[in-house]
Amino acid sequence: MKIYSLLLVFAIVLCIPLAAQELVKEKDIVIYSDDRFYSAFPSVVLRPDGELLAAFRRAPERRYFGEASSNHTDPNSYLVLVRSKDNGESWTTEPELILAHPFGGSQDPCMTQLRDGTIVCSSYGWALLRGDAAEKVPPTLRHGNFVFMGGYLTRSTDGGATWSGPIQPPPVPGNLAQTVFKEPCPAYNRGPMWEGRDGSLYWAVASQSRLEPRLTEVHLMASKDGGLTWEYRCPIAKDPEVTFNETALIETRGGTLIAFMRTANFDDHTTVARSTDGGKSFAPWEDAGFQGHPHCATLLPDGRILLVYGYRHEPYGIRARVLDAEAGNIAESTEIVLRDDGGSGDLGYPWISPMADGRYLAAYYFNRENGTRHIAGTILSLKNN
Repeated sequence: MKIYSLLLVFAIVLCIPLAAQELVKEKDIVIYSDDRFYSAFPSVVLRPDGELLAAFRRAPERRYFGEASSNHTDPNSYLVLVRSKDNGESWTTEPELILAHPFGGSQDPCMTQLRDGTIVCSSYGWALLRGDAAEKVPPTLRHGNFVFMGGYLTRSTDGGATWSGPIQPPPVPGNLAQTVFKEPCPAYNRGPMWEGRDGSLYWAVASQSRLEPRLTEVHLMASKDGGLTWEYRCPIAKDPEVTFNETALIETRGGTLIAFMRTANFDDHTTVARSTDGGKSFAPWEDAGFQGHPHCATLLPDGRILLVYGYRHEPYGIRARVLDAEAGNIAESTEIVLRDDGGSGDLGYPWISPMADGRYLAAYYFNRENGTRHIAGTILSLKNN
């Protein structure tokens, strides 16, 4: 008892918790839903004044037009956002337009807020092909009657009220895909960037090393001017058989840059790669040992990593893990089920953000009984054991 009392005194004096706080789910919310629209692929940022911005891709619900279903390519797919001033309890009902691309539909608006308040939003697009046009386009990525346009970025310096761009990033060296203009596809990917402690903005981008059958690698690019210009750094992960694509980056308190990657041809396993030299190189990729994609991560106050990801296996939903400060326990970490009531595998893509009141919001797209795809969320908090 004396030893325990002494430890308790030291813990109080040094402000060291005796046990790590536990992640607790509070409730699920709806951020945006309209039966006329297929809404998906959100990202969230917390503004300095406490306001939350949730961006997502919105396209017409094609079932109203007599089509069998909606899908992830649509010529009327635009980037929009809604706002909350009360920690996610209520949201603006009429979305604000971020960008409508002049050549096709846009996907996955991925917002990253820099320390100076600038918001950098990455996206990519698909252009609709008509008639026999598919036979005339250069070698590139295809999805049905759509051809890939590559990535672009927009920026806002006024809290999302106005956006500049689009900015076209350079292509990844060795990428085989071309645009319809017979130019190398600009860099692209789904996932959060990360502003490093040195001020560099890091971005994990995808590259097509083989078009048929498709094989994708992930590489690192960096910007020293807040996303206006980019330079190539190094490969993050590549393999002759395994595809890597949608990637979330995070820098640990110890300075390690960690990439959480979606895979194909690998039983939907999450993989990770680590850089300990400021993004100059990455160690060989590792199998995290669990299924799920894609990912988003944030640092908790004690340095641990909160990781969220979609789960497109029955029961469909959203899951999370709390990792140690260097994600060394990723394979042994406990999986936390946030949602298991999804109506099909067409859901997920969660994005995690702190809120002004100290809680966390995991935003994602969701469906119930294969109904309207909408933007939903789960509010999480940390509680003492």
